[in-house]
This record gives sequence, C-alpha cells and structure tokens, in this order.
Amino acid sequence: MASITIRKLPENTKQRLRMRAARNGHSMEQEARELLESALARKDAEPENLGEAIRRRFAALGGVDLKIPPRRGTVRDPGLR
Repeated sequence: MASITIRKLPENTKQRLRMRAARNGHSMEQEARELLESALARKDAEPENLGEAIRRRFAALGGVDLKIPPRRGTVRDPGLR
C-alpha cells in the first residue's frame, strides 16, 4: 500500500474531516481514504463540444440569418507548397 502526506491543508478542512470521520465512526485517515476512493470511482465527464455548448447557450435568443455576399474575382494562389 502507498502512503501520501498532504501539506498546507486548511485547518477548517481538517476540522470538517475530523467531524465527518467521527460521525461515521472512522479515523480521519479512513475517512480521507474513503473520500478519495469515492471521488476517483466516479466516471470523468466527457469533454464538451465547445461549438455545441455555445449553440445551446444562445438557442433561446433565436438565430440570425446573415447575407454572405458572393465572391468577386478569382482566388489567388498563396504560393504555399
């Protein structure tokens, strides 16, 4: 089994862990272990498609029809090869 040390843990967090452990009849170490196991057992959320998220966010406002003017002239070759 591996061990870790958590430095710079806020006193408030330590106190809350102590109280939670006491409520559950565990040591602070056991409570921290169970919290970590529980948090890491959850499936990570899939990354969201940014474009789809933006579309959903503004869908209620309605769409906008933009007139795109036709191209004039020819497209120049940028010379990249």
